[in-house]
Amino acid sequence: MEWKLSRGDYVPDGAGGLTALSGGEELLARVLFRLTARRGALPFLPELGSRLYLLGRERPSARQALAVQYVTEALREEEGLSVQRVELAEDGEAGWLTVYLDWRGEELTARLRV
Repeated sequence: MEWKLSRGDYVPDGAGGLTALSGGEELLARVLFRLTARRGALPFLPELGSRLYLLGRERPSARQALAVQYVTEALREEEGLSVQRVELAEDGEAGWLTVYLDWRGEELTARLRV
């Protein structure tokens, strides 16, 4: 079970607990965690995370293909999830990554700053 976050804080449910996520929202929370965590940063879970942080070191012409590779690699362990498309929109040194997913027939989109 995943808990809803807003600006780095858990969201209360109004009854003294926390707001739980389910279905596609829960999956998107895991997806965002996997994409933003640096691969290899957790010693006991070396395969968790992505290598998206390395994109800035690569030639601009290679970044789109590498973004697809890094996203697919990071989300490989999520059952029933397939990466449909990855779009990288660069803005100077940083950019936005939009990931289009299919999860059990449901279309989901994750967007993050890279």
